[in-house]
Amino acid sequence: MPIRLGILLFVSGVILLQWQAELPAMQTALFLPLLFIACVLCWRSRKIVLQAVSRFLFISLLLGGGYFWAAGMAHWRLADALPEAWEGRDIQITGVISGLPQYTGSSVRFEFEVEQVLTPQAHVPKRVSMSWYPERSQNDKSRAWPSIHAGERWQLTVRLKRPHGQANPHGFDYEAWALERNIRAVGYVRTATNNLLLDAKASSPAYWIAAQRQQIQQRFGSILDGHRYAGVLMTLATGDQRAIPTDQWQIFTRTGTNHLMAISGLHITLVASIVYFLVFGIWRQSANLLLRLPARRAAAAAGLLAAFVYALLSGFAIPAQRAFFMLTVVAVAIWHGRVTTPSMVLAWALLLVVIIDPWAVLSAGFWLSFGAISVIMLVTVGRIGTMHWLVGWIRVQWAITLGLIPLLLALFQQVSMVSPVANAVAIPLVSLFVVPLTLLSMIPSCEFLLPLAHGILSIVMTVLQGLNELPQPVWQQHTPPLWAIAVAVIGIIWLLLPGSLGLNFFSGFPARWLGIVALLPLFLVFPSKPPEGALWLTVLDVGQGLAVVAQTQHHALLFDTGPAYAESDSGERIVIPFLRARGIGKLDKIIVSHADSDHSGGALSVLNTLNVQMLLSSLDVNHPISQAAHRSVLCVQGQSWHWDGIGFEILYPNADIYQDASRQTNASSCVLKITTATGSILIPADIGRAAERKLMDVQHEKLLSTVLIAPHHGSLTSSSKAFVKQVNPAVTVFTVGYRNRFGHPRDDIVERYREQGSMLLRSDWHGAILMRFEPEGFVVGSWRQLRPRYWQQNFNIKLTE
Repeated sequence: MPIRLGILLFVSGVILLQWQAELPAMQTALFLPLLFIACVLCWRSRKIVLQAVSRFLFISLLLGGGYFWAAGMAHWRLADALPEAWEGRDIQITGVISGLPQYTGSSVRFEFEVEQVLTPQAHVPKRVSMSWYPERSQNDKSRAWPSIHAGERWQLTVRLKRPHGQANPHGFDYEAWALERNIRAVGYVRTATNNLLLDAKASSPAYWIAAQRQQIQQRFGSILDGHRYAGVLMTLATGDQRAIPTDQWQIFTRTGTNHLMAISGLHITLVASIVYFLVFGIWRQSANLLLRLPARRAAAAAGLLAAFVYALLSGFAIPAQRAFFMLTVVAVAIWHGRVTTPSMVLAWALLLVVIIDPWAVLSAGFWLSFGAISVIMLVTVGRIGTMHWLVGWIRVQWAITLGLIPLLLALFQQVSMVSPVANAVAIPLVSLFVVPLTLLSMIPSCEFLLPLAHGILSIVMTVLQGLNELPQPVWQQHTPPLWAIAVAVIGIIWLLLPGSLGLNFFSGFPARWLGIVALLPLFLVFPSKPPEGALWLTVLDVGQGLAVVAQTQHHALLFDTGPAYAESDSGERIVIPFLRARGIGKLDKIIVSHADSDHSGGALSVLNTLNVQMLLSSLDVNHPISQAAHRSVLCVQGQSWHWDGIGFEILYPNADIYQDASRQTNASSCVLKITTATGSILIPADIGRAAERKLMDVQHEKLLSTVLIAPHHGSLTSSSKAFVKQVNPAVTVFTVGYRNRFGHPRDDIVERYREQGSMLLRSDWHGAILMRFEPEGFVVGSWRQLRPRYWQQNFNIKLTE
C-alpha cells in the first residue's frame, strides 16, 4: 500500500475519534495486535481471496491505529481534570507563568503551569488559564495593576472552574479549543496577602522562550509607541495574534490576508530558505568545511534550525508546525542524498502534526493550511512545460482563491472577493520586506530597522483598507450542506487538472468546465425553512443573558441579543454567525426587551451588520441602540402581527410606564407571546413579581403557554407561585451562564417549576435549545444532546423531564 494512502488512513482514524460522543475503552485497542497478525497471515497466503482480506485488514489496522492513538491521547489529557467539588473554592498553588500575559480593559490574562498545590486534599490540573483583576485602592479612584512577566514563579490564591463555553450551532467550541491547548481549568486570582513572586526567572527552556517573546514585545512596544500597526509587527515577531487590534484583524479577514499577519508557513519557509542559501554560499568558500561536511547538508541543517527557532517564537501553531515538519522531511532527504516528492513531504508533515496534536484536525487553521498547500501542489507539481513567472504567480493566486472556497464557506460562511488582489500586493511586500526587517529588528543592534518595517507595512495597510471599503469586498452566505462541500472539492480538483499553461479551463484536460458545475450547489442549495404554519425557535446559548431567534416560512425575529464581553459581544460572536449560517440575512424585527447589557449587549453589532426592518424596545429614544435602528418603536401592550400563520403579541408593558423617567429597566421589559397551532411560547425577559402580577391581572387568559423562558434567568425576584401556576409550562428554559456569580437559577425557583411538572432545560447544561412547532406536533432538543462530543461536561444526570 502506498505510504501516502496509509498516512491518510491513519489521519482519517484520528478525525473519526474527534466526532465521538464518548471515548472508547482502551482495552478494546488490544484487537489491533490480533488484527496485525491476521493481516500478515492472510498476506502470506497465495490465495487471491485471502490477500484481498489482508488489504482490508491492513486498512482497518491503519484506521484503528489513528483512532486509538487519538483516544489514548484524549484519555491521558482528560484525566488531568479539576474535580467538581473544588470548583469555586479558594486554592493556594505555586507555579510559573508559561505564556505571554495579555492585558485587556479589565484584567490581565495568562497561562499558568502548576507545580505544587498547597491547599490540603485539593487537586489542580497541570495547566490553567488565569485572569488577574486590578486591586482597588483605598480611595476607590485608581486601580493597581499586577506586574507579571512570562517565566516568573508565583504563589497564588485562586478560584477555578472547569473549561466551559457556549454551545451553539455553527458556533465556536471553546471546550475543544481549551482541550487542544491543554487548558484544563480556568479562573482568577483572589486578592490575598500571600500572593507572592517566588522567582523572577524559572529555569526551563520553555519558560525562557516565553520570557524572550515578552521582552521582544515590550521592546517593540517602546520603539513603536504611538505607531498604528505596532501590534502587527509584534505578531510577526512572536506569533501572539492577540497583539493585533480587532478592527485591523477584521480588515485582514475581509481581504483574505490574515494568513500573512501571523507567523505562517510562508514566513517559516522564507526564513529557512534565506539561512539555507547564506550558509550554502559561505560553506562552499571553505575547503576545510567542505572536507568535514558537504555544503548542502550543512545548509539544510542550518535552515532547519532557523525554522525551528522561528517556529518556537511563534508559539508553534499549526501553520508553523506544518511548515517546520515539511522542512524537516526535506532536510532529512537532503542529508541522506535522497529525492522525495512534494506530495510525500506534505504527507509526512500531516502525519507528524496529528501525532503530536490529534486535536489539530478540529481547528480551521489545519484545514486551511494543508488545503492551501495541496492546491499549490496540484497546479504546480508535475506540469509539463514552462511559463512566465508572472503567469505562474497569477495562476497560483487564482487556484488558492478558488480552491479554498468550500472550506471558507463551511468554516466561516464567507469568502473574500478581493483576496487575489490583496494577496498580490501584500505577499511580496510583507514576505520580502516587512518580515525580514522585523526579524532583523529583534537583534538589539538592529532595532533602527523597525520603523522602516512599519513604514512598508503602512503602505500595505493603505491598500488593504481601500479594498475593504469597496461596496462588497466579502461574499457572505449560508453554510452549504456537507455533500455540497464534498462535491465542490471534487469539482475544484477536476477544474485544476493539467490543461494549458494559461488560465483557460476550457482547454487541456477534457471537460474541465464540469468543475464549475460542481461548485453550484455551494451557492444554490439553501438551508431548509419552516413550512407554512410552522415556527422554528432557537434559544441561543449566550451565557448569562438572552437571545432567541424565531423563524417562520418568510420572516425572522430576534428577541434580545445577549451580553457584551470585554473585547466583543454575543451579537458578533454568536448571533450573527448563527443567522448567517441559517441563511437569514434579513431580520423583520428585533426586540430588545430592556437596556441591561446581558440582553442588549449584542444589538449594535446586529444592527450594523444585518438588514433590520424594525426595532421594538423599551429603550429611550436617545439610546445608542435606538439611534442605530432604521426604524425604532416602543413596545406597548396590545401590539400584534401575524407571519405565515403564526401569531405574535406584546403583552407588556403598557404605554403609561414610559411616562415614568425613574422606571427600572427590568420592570419595563418587553414581554412577547408567540402562538402556533401546536403550542405557544412566552418570553418575559427580566420582569419581576410586580410585573407578573400586572400580567395576571390584565392578560390572565393569555399567559398559559407550552414553553416559558424563565423570567430573569430564574432569580428569586421572579417566578412567583401564582405566575408559574398560571403559565403552567410544559417546558421551562433557564438562560444562564455556567457557575454565574448570581447563582441563577435559584434552587427554590427550579423546584417550583419541577413541582409544576415542567421539563427543565438550562442553556449552561444543554447549550442552545432548539424547538420546532409544526402542524404535526412540537419537538424540543438541545445542541449538546444533538451534537455530543467526548470533551464536553456531562450534565445528563441532572436533567429533569
